[in-house]
Amino acid sequence: MSISETALNVVADVASRAVSVSPMNEHDLLEVVEIEQSSGLSRWGWNAYHAELRSENRNLMWVARLTDPASPDDSESIAGYVVARQAAGELHINNLAVRQNLRQQGIGTALLSRLLEEAKYVDAFVVFLEVRAGNAAAQAFYERCGFRVVGRRRDYYPEPREDALIMRLDMVRKP
Repeated sequence: MSISETALNVVADVASRAVSVSPMNEHDLLEVVEIEQSSGLSRWGWNAYHAELRSENRNLMWVARLTDPASPDDSESIAGYVVARQAAGELHINNLAVRQNLRQQGIGTALLSRLLEEAKYVDAFVVFLEVRAGNAAAQAFYERCGFRVVGRRRDYYPEPREDALIMRLDMVRKP
């Protein structure tokens, strides 16, 4: 399957449901902001996501939806999302969040996997992110995915005030 085909729909089995990962669009933004607000992320809000969708980084914005044949009402709901930017061979993950009641079911992994696939496509050689110093669950998730802590930003998050750990993942370059 080519990267463009993969970009349209990545499907993985998640606890007897399937999660599909697809490009974010304007119709997704209300749910994305809802997930952002309930996840304790730094506030971007609708306008910032909308502006990012209009930028050259729009191919680095993905949403995950659960599909469950037994619950068709729930199949259109966004389970999580990821937003990143690319510049000068570096990919920076701005936000990755999954609805609280759907965490630890592989949705974050599906989103991150899709983003890292796109990182290869845009020739990124390294991926960075910041994570709250007190968010042990997120740190453990990123470490399981190959990231390592490389620094600290003091008082990076304003509400509540907290340090950020800088995490890095080196991408394998094509021969």
